[in-house]
Amino acid sequence: MIEMKVAGIALDAVTRNPIVLLKDSSDRRALPIYIGQDQAKAIISALEKQKHPRPLTHDLFVNFLEEWDMSLERIIIHSLQDNTFYAILAISQGETKKEIDARPSDAIAIALRTGSPIWVMEEVVADASIPVDRDADEEERQAFREFVANIRPEDFVQIKKFRSGDS
Repeated sequence: MIEMKVAGIALDAVTRNPIVLLKDSSDRRALPIYIGQDQAKAIISALEKQKHPRPLTHDLFVNFLEEWDMSLERIIIHSLQDNTFYAILAISQGETKKEIDARPSDAIAIALRTGSPIWVMEEVVADASIPVDRDADEEERQAFREFVANIRPEDFVQIKKFRSGDS
């Protein structure tokens, strides 16, 4: 799994639909997830730490967690099927741990309100992420090519396996 942070909300240039953009810690990969207008507002509200006179839905959920001594350990965006992302809320109450199915947008809005980490399965990142720093990616590929081109047979060390009784 890869821990990611919310980089912000963007609008699709063609459809004008909101997209929540997650980035990995190295800022090398971004994961765009299309969301609804209401979820975009909820995420922006959490990012800007806005306080409302009455609790909104995600605030209500956080209040519920707090009142029942539960904590959101993390959210996990675990799969992508037919262009739909799937997530879970990993919640604990004492020693009891539960995973609750959630839309990624709702999970992200709640994670931001609780300061909980956002994790994404590596397969999802591999399938749906976009490169952010193409130059760094190319430098890494070039360094690997140079490494492979300069390997000599004597660079490999033979490892002798010891059988029981051998000394």
